[in-house]
Formats: sequence, C-alpha cells, structure tokens
Amino acid sequence: MLLPARTLRVSVVTAAAALTLTVGLAACGSDDDSATATTTGAATASTHNHGDQAAAAPTAETLQAILVKLADPNVPTADKTKLIVDGEKRAANIDQMNAGLHGYTLTFTIADITTQGNAANAKVTINSPHGAAPAVPMTWENIGGTWKLSDASGCLMLGFAQAPCVPA
Repeated sequence: MLLPARTLRVSVVTAAAALTLTVGLAACGSDDDSATATTTGAATASTHNHGDQAAAAPTAETLQAILVKLADPNVPTADKTKLIVDGEKRAANIDQMNAGLHGYTLTFTIADITTQGNAANAKVTINSPHGAAPAVPMTWENIGGTWKLSDASGCLMLGFAQAPCVPA
C-alpha cells in the first residue's frame, strides 16, 4: 500500500528535517556532480571510519546506481543488503520495501557531492508520480573499495518506502 501524495510529501519533509539535524550537511559541492536515473522503487546517513586511506571521490552516477538498485523491487533482498553498511540487519525491512514498490516509478537526482575521508555526502531529490520531494542529505561510505549507503541513509530510504528502521 502506497501513501497518498500529501502524506508522502509530509513524510519526506519530516525525515529530511530529522536527518539534517542528526547528520548535518557537508560543505557545498559543484553542480557538475548531478545526475538523474529512473527506477521502480523508493529511496536514505552515518559515518564510520573504515581505514586511514581516503577513497577516490564517487561520481553522481555511482551513488545514484546504489539508490536505483536499492529501489528496484526486482533486485533480491540478498543483493540489496550489500548496498547498505551492515545491510544484513535490514533484510526484513528490505523485504517489506520490495513488496510495496511494485509498479511505483521514481527518479533520483544526486547533487552537491562532497567527500571527507571515506565518506561521501550528497543531496538527493526523489521524484515520484506524485511530484518531487525536497532534496535530502544522504551519506555513503567506502568500505573495502565499494561505496555503500550509510545505515542511517538506508533507514531513511526504507522509511520512504514504508519499511522504516532505526539507525544504529
């Protein structure tokens, strides 16, 4: 069951405000790091220190591909758990999200990417058939050379898809 447009917008705004207060925004980046993709699904930041070496900055397309795959209801849960830091503990939420996303098309826009060490922050705009939600800050972490959505951002995405979790 999908939320009505007004409820979805209120949920997105509330989640964005809460995430902004708990995570904060990194310094502004360049508009050159913007990209858009379409998928079927819905789309969410904590930072862990995983090594001393800073990872190469991700592209908007790299970060966006994670959201696209996470929001695709045809991608198995086992594959999606690998997209979120400690995603195995979110398997039940991902199952719930997959069940609710069939036939629901979204687009994602990634903008203002900044990196610090092994963390990348960006503003993500989610467009649904009901309109665009305000941009929300999300965080990805580079773990072992692979960019993953942070646990808190993963929970934000799951919450948008009516499969909420509480970040660790």
